[in-house]
Amino acid sequence: MKAIGGYFELELNKGEEYHKKAISLNTGRNALEYILLANGYKKIYLPFFTCDVLLEPIQKLKIEVVFYNINELLEPVFDFNSIKHNEAFLYTNYFGLKDSYINVLAKSCKNLIIDNAQSFYSKPIKGVDTFYSPRKFFGVPDGAYLYSNKNLDIDLEKDVSYNRFEHLLRRIDTSAEDGYSYFKENDEKLSKQPIKKMAKLTQLILSNIDYRSCANKRRQNFNYLHDILNKTNLLEVVVQGESVPMVYPYWCEDIGLRERLINNKVYTATYWPNILEWCTKDDLEFKLASDIVYLPIDQRQTEKELVEIIKIIKNEY
Repeated sequence: MKAIGGYFELELNKGEEYHKKAISLNTGRNALEYILLANGYKKIYLPFFTCDVLLEPIQKLKIEVVFYNINELLEPVFDFNSIKHNEAFLYTNYFGLKDSYINVLAKSCKNLIIDNAQSFYSKPIKGVDTFYSPRKFFGVPDGAYLYSNKNLDIDLEKDVSYNRFEHLLRRIDTSAEDGYSYFKENDEKLSKQPIKKMAKLTQLILSNIDYRSCANKRRQNFNYLHDILNKTNLLEVVVQGESVPMVYPYWCEDIGLRERLINNKVYTATYWPNILEWCTKDDLEFKLASDIVYLPIDQRQTEKELVEIIKIIKNEY
C-alpha cells in the first residue's frame, strides 16, 4: 500500500512526456543494446564520428563493429548494398540537422538504426529502430526513449535516479562550475548499467517540460546565431522544416575561439574526444572534433547571452 500522509515529496505535475508512445529505458546505450538483442545482429556499421559509449553494448554482446567515414555534409561514404540481413547500420542525426537526409536514407538502407541522441524532437520513421537521450536536451540525469520494430520478451527492472541529481541541483543552488565534477561523476555512474525501465523520478520530470516552448526557443536562438555567423562558417549548416537543433556548429579559422569562450564562462562540448584517438589529423572526423566549436542555443539562452557569444567571437567583449 502506498504511504498516506507524512512528509512531502518533490511536487511535480502529472503532464505528458514528448515520446509517450516510446519504450522508456534508462540510458541511450542500453536502448542500442535492446535493438541489437531484439534483432540478433552479428555486425554493426558505426560512423567514426560518434561517441565511444556506443561501443559498450556492442562489446558486451561481442558484436563485430566496422567504422565508416562521413563527408562534409555529415552523410555516410558507404555502399549500402553491402549490408547483409544480420548486419545493422547506425547513423547519427548530427546536432538535429539531418532529418531530411534521414528520410532519404531510410529508403535505401536496410537494418537502419537512427541515433537521435542529438535530435530529441525528430519523429521516428515507421519501421526504423530509433533511440533518444533526453538528458542532452533537458535537466534530467538519465533516461532514454526507444522506438523498435521488435520487443524483447523480458521483464525489466525499474531504475531509480534520485542519487544522480546532485549536479543538477548544485547548478541551481551554487554554480555550473561547482556542479561539474558531479556531472562527470554521473556520466561514470551510467556506465555498464543493465537495461532497465526509465526511473519514475526521471519520467515525472520529463512530464513537466513545456516542449513546444523549448523547441521554439532553440530554433529562434539557432537562427539568431546563423544569421550572423553563416558567412564565416566553413560548415554548411541548414535547418529544415520542423527540425530542432541541439547546438550551433561553428567552424572557423580562429583557433583560439574555444579557449576564449571558456575563459568567459561560455561552455561548449567537444563531439567527441575519442575521435582524436581514432582518427588522424588529415581525417575530416578529426577536424569535426577538434576545430568546430559547438555553440549553446538551448532554451536557457536569451538574446542577451547570444549577444555576449557574438562579442566574444568578434573579439569585441
